[in-house]
Amino acid sequence: MKLLSLNVGQPKTVSWKGKEVETSIFKYPVDGQKAVSLLNIEGDKQADLRYHGGRDKAIYSYDKADYTAWKKQIDREEWPFGLFGENLTTEGLDESEVQIGAIYQIGSVLIQATQPRIPCFKLNICFEREDMTALFYNFKRYGIYFRVLEAGVLKAGDAIELVEKGAYSISIAEIVACFTSKGKDKKMLQQILDIPILPDGLRKKLVSFL
Repeated sequence: MKLLSLNVGQPKTVSWKGKEVETSIFKYPVDGQKAVSLLNIEGDKQADLRYHGGRDKAIYSYDKADYTAWKKQIDREEWPFGLFGENLTTEGLDESEVQIGAIYQIGSVLIQATQPRIPCFKLNICFEREDMTALFYNFKRYGIYFRVLEAGVLKAGDAIELVEKGAYSISIAEIVACFTSKGKDKKMLQQILDIPILPDGLRKKLVSFL
């Protein structure tokens, strides 16, 4: 597994459907080694801390395989890394294999998988199309949020090493399936809710499906 691109961005205000919206979804690849704190990456800042950032969602990753799949779904000329708002564009970090609680090392940084991304309307802004959030919701390639366990430094090209498999035997993809089905599989829903490290925001959404 490998970190293909390290992407950062600052909050910016854009016009969308007649309103001014502040967002940090626009990320751009950066070269060289960057410091990673417990809350973000050097040069990166989240705009809306109600839904992004914080300890449980400090870093967001999206895989090259996801890009490949999307290229078959929608017509777009350019697909720069960082397009989906991810900090880390990875190779080989499959949502169906990454378990919640799994720990990875990139450079000197230790990160732990916490949850999938929950799609919001800002994807529409980024892609300049009003149906992108709905497409993303239904396509079920959500990417992965991580908390930072040990701060350090990393750079594009670093290997991604599995340090510890998740202790709960539930993959990020299984959480996505539970979320999009609104908890249809009640047994799986309860198993997910029983995970002690499940972030509070996602827990509240899933509890509403009981």
